[in-house]
Amino acid sequence: MKQIVVLSVVASTMIMAGGNIAPVEPAVEPAVEAAPAVEKESTGKVSGQLRAFYIDRTYSGSLENNRNSLAVGGWLGYDSAELNGLSFGTKFYAVEGLRIHDKSEDVLGSASYDPSLYGDGFADYGFIGEAYLTYKAGKTDIKVGRQKLNTPLAGADDARMLPNLFEAAVLHNNDIENTTLALAHITKQTVGTFGNVYGAPSALSLQSGYGLGYKEGTNGKFADVGVIALGKGNDTAGVTAAAVIYKGIEGVKLQAWNYYAHDILNAVYLQADLGWNCLISDSIKMKGSVQYINQSDIGDALAGEVDSNYIAGKIGTSIGNLSGYVAYSQTDSSDGAMNGGIITPWGGMPAFTQGMVTRHMFFADTATTKVAATYNMKEMTGLNLKATGYYTSFDIGSENTYKPGTEWTAKEAGFDIKYQATKALNLRFRGNFPTDFAPGLDWSEYRLIANYTF
Repeated sequence: MKQIVVLSVVASTMIMAGGNIAPVEPAVEPAVEAAPAVEKESTGKVSGQLRAFYIDRTYSGSLENNRNSLAVGGWLGYDSAELNGLSFGTKFYAVEGLRIHDKSEDVLGSASYDPSLYGDGFADYGFIGEAYLTYKAGKTDIKVGRQKLNTPLAGADDARMLPNLFEAAVLHNNDIENTTLALAHITKQTVGTFGNVYGAPSALSLQSGYGLGYKEGTNGKFADVGVIALGKGNDTAGVTAAAVIYKGIEGVKLQAWNYYAHDILNAVYLQADLGWNCLISDSIKMKGSVQYINQSDIGDALAGEVDSNYIAGKIGTSIGNLSGYVAYSQTDSSDGAMNGGIITPWGGMPAFTQGMVTRHMFFADTATTKVAATYNMKEMTGLNLKATGYYTSFDIGSENTYKPGTEWTAKEAGFDIKYQATKALNLRFRGNFPTDFAPGLDWSEYRLIANYTF
């Protein structure tokens, strides 16, 4: 009965909320987020997003427990009109968790509530998450201040209530035809609510998008990116990123990124995408992609020795309303401090083979396979409705840092149903069902999400 009541509350909330759901696992296509479009009016533009999120997870195996939470929140922003190419913008973010359990269980921080919809310590909070100046001249723009980024290895990871946000300076230039050049310097980060799902920082969080010091940047606090990555006492000069993105050949997209995390590591990210018509029929569309990550320690090597490589490939097809893909990745092992695993402390999560929640593809000595298919049901139902199903298998070697010395296979199946009810209202129903996330640890999880974007 309690769950029926909860689902009724969520359904009612969804009718009042909605919109384009922000990027969730996997993250959006890697790209530095461009400066926002601003209406050419003297009054500027007000925008926002209202979000309602319900999550229910039931553990089995080595842990027996059910936890569920309902929260509301989102952001409200203003972007000024341009004046001689100069404009400014700001966004206020907030989250409020709702008490949905009986009095005996209604203690925030108890095992009955899921921590991923709240701040650290199950806190409700609000803060100025974005505050920036933007300048445009010709085909160049620069954005300085607090802002949202979506890049391969530093990104919003907006998978729960509030995203990761950054203090940075970001420049784009498009003077070269079909080419975008990007340069960014990131100094601080505040961690979104998703990070709190990891509890105490660990090797698992460090290789799943959240560093050993991420709690220093929770609840709207902006902390040095070195501290976010490695904890107190590791202040650095920040992360400098440069990228080239090329789209000058029909059906081809190439991108190359370099991240120089001062005194921690240098990371190279490469991706190539190729689309073509199948030789059998032009109605069958094909797409192939490859990605590569290399990391190596630099300077004072605050993370210790880092020597890591990850490579992945994906091939997909679409026929009418049906599309799907198969992806494979391999992360190597070495004698480095992370045994070859990929470090992702700043929320970037570009892997072709990640699950909705299982991100073990970045563990050392791990091979991962993923299959997924999506069906667009608009033609069948008249509704803007899409359904996706997937299955991922992680063959984890003994050199992993999560369970060192243990080999096992973790698996995750799941589904994702998206309904664009109106231009502003988006509803989403998701489920994931990992087995042996850690040896003997399974769960089933369901999510109901509504966003209203204006």
